[in-house]
Amino acid sequence: MESGTQAFQQRSLSVKLWPPSHGTRLMLVERMTKNLTTPSIFSRKYGLLSNEEAEEDAKKIEELAFAAADQHYKKEPDGDGSSAVQVYAKESSRLMLEAIKRGPTVKDEEIADKTSIHETVFDISGGRRAFIDAEEAEEILKPLREPGNSYTKICFSNRSFGLDAANVAAPLLSSVKQQLTEVDLSDFIAGRPESEALEVMNLFSSVLEGCQLRYLNLSNNALGEKGVRAFGALLKSQNNLEELYLINDGISEEAAQAVSELIPSTKKLKVLQFHNNMTGDEGAIAISDIVKCSPALEDFRCSSTRVGTDGGVALAEALKTCTRLKKLDLRDNMFGVGAGVALSKALSLFAGLTEVYLSYLNLEDDGAEALANALKESAPSLEVLDMAGNDITAKGAASLAACIASKQFLSKLNLAENELKDEGAILIGKSLGEGHGQLNEVDMSTNAIRRAGARLLAQVVVKIPGFKLLNINGNFISDEGIDEIKELFKSSPDMLGSLEDNDPEGEDYEDEDEDEENAGEGNELEFKLKDLKIEQGE
Repeated sequence: MESGTQAFQQRSLSVKLWPPSHGTRLMLVERMTKNLTTPSIFSRKYGLLSNEEAEEDAKKIEELAFAAADQHYKKEPDGDGSSAVQVYAKESSRLMLEAIKRGPTVKDEEIADKTSIHETVFDISGGRRAFIDAEEAEEILKPLREPGNSYTKICFSNRSFGLDAANVAAPLLSSVKQQLTEVDLSDFIAGRPESEALEVMNLFSSVLEGCQLRYLNLSNNALGEKGVRAFGALLKSQNNLEELYLINDGISEEAAQAVSELIPSTKKLKVLQFHNNMTGDEGAIAISDIVKCSPALEDFRCSSTRVGTDGGVALAEALKTCTRLKKLDLRDNMFGVGAGVALSKALSLFAGLTEVYLSYLNLEDDGAEALANALKESAPSLEVLDMAGNDITAKGAASLAACIASKQFLSKLNLAENELKDEGAILIGKSLGEGHGQLNEVDMSTNAIRRAGARLLAQVVVKIPGFKLLNINGNFISDEGIDEIKELFKSSPDMLGSLEDNDPEGEDYEDEDEDEENAGEGNELEFKLKDLKIEQGE
């Protein structure tokens, strides 16, 4: 009895920090992306990376750092992994500095031609992301001076305008504003002090006031309420907008209320995107006021906006007026079961829905079942169904399977990071058995699936003409099961995703003490990585 107690105590006190969870690795990529796009003494010297390039670099950096740390860990398998975490952080920091010193990638054609002008489009977004001064603005905006030009769209994205450059641009914009229908001012004040940025936004807004736009993109400008109101003159004059993008703009509750207050009419709005903001429930309620007045809406994105149950319910109610909806993206919010059930009542009205992204919403079985049942009776042309990361078990899989079986045009299915296990995987696999000739991608990774479930999934998809990728990584498939699956795909190995994170000896971890221990490991690892910074070195 005493030795058993000692063994238990030893197991309880043993905390493994390596390898990091998938969520922790994603967290590091997100943090590095933010570091790479934040103005600094380095960016002033070497140039500032675009969001897209920074994200791509961050993913590569994380993969290289992980590989180095994992190799280190394999040399000390009996350790707790703390030294591997240090290698992971240090290598990430070193590679970030290299990426910043390398600067933005500049394509040959972008160097040869700073502007990309095709008939009615005036676009200066090509080339490296950098500040633009008055002298360069005079040169690069020269085509706008040409009499009789027919530009209807301008794109000033990827160039940071200070007040001197904005004063050069203002009269030129004024000269063409009556013919403009599309304006892209995304990411055009990066690295500027707030006071100067607000002046620039006010100037552009007043100059463009009265344009009859169908398309307006103000993304990646860290607007907040002050920035939204700085664009007040422009927003107040818009009655015919069809597309509005406010992505990664610091749209808080107050900023969302300002948007709702300033735009006089959204009756023609077809696309509305608010991705990656700090909107919260109250902000979502303000956005819902816009949505309910947008009956023509076809594409609505409100992902990664910190919206909880109350905000989710408000959005669901507002969406009932948008019966023309084709694409819905609400990923990465905190809806919970209640908002999921409320949303299911709106989904039943969307006959033309083709893409629905509902991953990481804390739906659980009850929310997932309500949504699946609603989708089964609507959206006959659904092409994409994404419900990853919602704690869905085999209980919820039955409704999902019935829904999936009815979707003959489904091309992509993502149910990763749930708890479907073999029972759920087999139900889903059987639902894909017949009449799914358009299917080309299935993600069932990290679902505690074992040999039987994985084998059935493989047997089903390998027979579908044109199928491209099955992801069943991060499961508990035995070595014999892996061999069986690889044999099924021997004539088309590219159709089978990586299996390097599969754990043939994996357990379901139903023991409460082990659950707490695993949670502690993740928290400690995230704590160690949370303050990762770029080491300046020499």
